[in-house]
Amino acid sequence: MVVLVCFLTFSKKHNDNSMKKLFFLFFLVSLSIQAQYKIKGTLNSSEKYTWVILYKIEGTRQIFVKNATITAVSNSTLKQFEFELPKDANIGFYRVSYTNDDIEFVDFIFNKEDVSFSFDPKNVETTIVFTISEENILYQKYIKAIVIAQQKIDSLQVSYLKNPSITSANLYASQTKKIALLQRASIQKGAGKLAQNFIIATHKYNSPEIAKTPQEYLSAIIQHYFDVIDLNDPVLYNSTFLINRITDYVFYMNYSEDEKTQEKLYQKSIATVLEQVKNSPFKKEIIEYLVTQFIHFKNVAIVDYLFETYYDTLPKNNQNTEFKKSALEKISVEIGRIAPEIIWKENNTSYKLSTINEARNYVLVFWSTACPHCLREIPELNAFTQNKKHIKVIAFGMEENEKDWEKHILKLKGWHHILGMGKWENPTASAYQIYSTPTYIVLDNTKKIIAKPETLEELKKIIRYLN
Repeated sequence: MVVLVCFLTFSKKHNDNSMKKLFFLFFLVSLSIQAQYKIKGTLNSSEKYTWVILYKIEGTRQIFVKNATITAVSNSTLKQFEFELPKDANIGFYRVSYTNDDIEFVDFIFNKEDVSFSFDPKNVETTIVFTISEENILYQKYIKAIVIAQQKIDSLQVSYLKNPSITSANLYASQTKKIALLQRASIQKGAGKLAQNFIIATHKYNSPEIAKTPQEYLSAIIQHYFDVIDLNDPVLYNSTFLINRITDYVFYMNYSEDEKTQEKLYQKSIATVLEQVKNSPFKKEIIEYLVTQFIHFKNVAIVDYLFETYYDTLPKNNQNTEFKKSALEKISVEIGRIAPEIIWKENNTSYKLSTINEARNYVLVFWSTACPHCLREIPELNAFTQNKKHIKVIAFGMEENEKDWEKHILKLKGWHHILGMGKWENPTASAYQIYSTPTYIVLDNTKKIIAKPETLEELKKIIRYLN
């Protein structure tokens, strides 16, 4: 209104064309000023927080939007920050992160409205309260209500499994009807909102009748896990929701203490997930995410399974050769892999690790004359292996000084010795991902890595076992 009044006063002194141009200009400025959405956060903590970063969640990635400073409120433990988003800001899931490692954060829905919330940064999940934002207030209310209702159902189920009774079964049936009503009412309230997608997908499956055995209970949950979760929903995709649910399903819903059974369960759960995903770019992201997780767990077999069965069958434009190369390099020296080739000369004789055939098992030792631990352990290992015909040791010296190495290996009889100049920058040391000395790697006769003991005592036990 102020802008319009100023214009009317001004327009009497100008021609019609000038008037139209100025009106259009002021109109745009006015719209721009009004179109800013505010994201406000209040932290309640005595600890020092100075900055905060806003990200947009897209699939498995978080895209940087902007950063802001956190300012302290005088005479209190409260701290505040604020972001402004333009009118054309993309709707979806956003994340506010306030630590260097991105471990502590707040996620929220943004759908063209101001958002304001308060929280304890050390305990976000139980302390966060949204004060502005219909989307987030609705979803938070639903989550709190559904958690309480689900806890009642779960406690009745557990009670029945411990002591079957008609009372527990009847109460269970009654509670499932109540939770279904709560679900339907919340879905209706969420009509036209992004929150509705999450409300629908959050609903946990509850069997109409109480389960008679623990196995029946778990089987029903696993079987119906994705009944209400649309793995192709773009709203769910552009949030942390799907990845969190996929992680729970693959790693925690299907578990066995038997290693071979667990491998089959992993494969089955991965297949269940990926067969439902129709979007190739998102399927690629899920596979890459799972590959990264299984690399962390050092599960070579499942990493290979993911690449061979799923990643390599994606359209070529959805494959990332650099990602695959990097991923395979990270597990190239894990248990189950064939050891990378080593070629060396010794006493005018050429050797290759892949073709050497002198024992049933081999121990690769990466050591250095500049390493005090090595100077204690390596002579002890040499003495221990002198009469072990089933073991051949190949000692790789990571050195800066050739003369020191030549002096020391004279005392280490019966081993193959390789000089690796450049120490940590040595190509072979890099290929084997050596970050400390001594490092021990045990191979079978095919040169497959079968153990990576962390201590000399652990290595000795393995050598005795292999005898």
